[in-house]
Amino acid sequence: MAEGTNSTESTLQWIRACSLVVADSSGKGLELGDFRIIFATHKGDIETPNSAEIRIYNLAEQTVSRMRKEFTRVVLQAGYQGNMGVIFSGSIRQARTGRESGTDTWLELIAADGDRAYNFATVNTTLAAGSRPSDRVRALIDTMGGKDAEAGDMVGIDAAGNALPRGKVQYGMTRKYMRAEADNTDTTWSIQDGRVQMVPRKGCLPGEAVVLTHETGLVGTPEQTDQGITCRCLINPRLRICGRIQLANQSIQRAKTDLKQVATMRPKIAADGLYRVIKIEYFGDTRGADWYADITCIGMDDTASIPLDMI
Repeated sequence: MAEGTNSTESTLQWIRACSLVVADSSGKGLELGDFRIIFATHKGDIETPNSAEIRIYNLAEQTVSRMRKEFTRVVLQAGYQGNMGVIFSGSIRQARTGRESGTDTWLELIAADGDRAYNFATVNTTLAAGSRPSDRVRALIDTMGGKDAEAGDMVGIDAAGNALPRGKVQYGMTRKYMRAEADNTDTTWSIQDGRVQMVPRKGCLPGEAVVLTHETGLVGTPEQTDQGITCRCLINPRLRICGRIQLANQSIQRAKTDLKQVATMRPKIAADGLYRVIKIEYFGDTRGADWYADITCIGMDDTASIPLDMI
């Protein structure tokens, strides 16, 4: 297992920590962190829901039956002792079983984050003249109540959008109006662990940047690609979509230019080494070697380089 030190919290990244809680609609559930768990989570700065696949080994038949019948929510925490936190929270969409060997069975949970809010929330309201973007967004997020999403960070949306001179009717799918407000305020919107966030395209969430070096969990060499600056690190729950990381620019491997192709606008190497996270994929095995986060990021002012599939 790789090790390093966390410069912010001064803790050794050595002893892994994992918690998996499955719960019913009332919040009652089970802690399964002591079992072998293999997981892969997918998060992005996009409006479509994040997802996770979580496999738990050798559960009792009675527990498997309860998982199928009773439990609807899952919360996965991972990291290291002294630095463990939520890396995925969402609704269980499917539970399937299988056998890996003569002695090992598994239950796999397919989960989504905020998919009920995204797919089914509708709005039917009228706002008075003078409404600000925050007023309109608040009305939209209210329609997601009871559908696994609530208000999260709303960064600078009133500064970017204008008050409306006339009243406004909102009627239809909530996601359609959220998309319009994001365009109006030059922000991106997404649901992260059940919380709706909006962040300026040339901005980030509040909080300190996570410094990634080989002493703080960086694995291998960051690379400049057409999709962004990519890197791998040990699992760190402080990483957030639209949060910042700091990389040493001299450690980034520059992309190779193909002289036979038309030049493309590759994401730039940021002069200050600060980057906005637009994609995180966690994957781990509590009894195996994998315990990593794959990150894609762009410079804070490099919005022109956001890949089309991330908008």
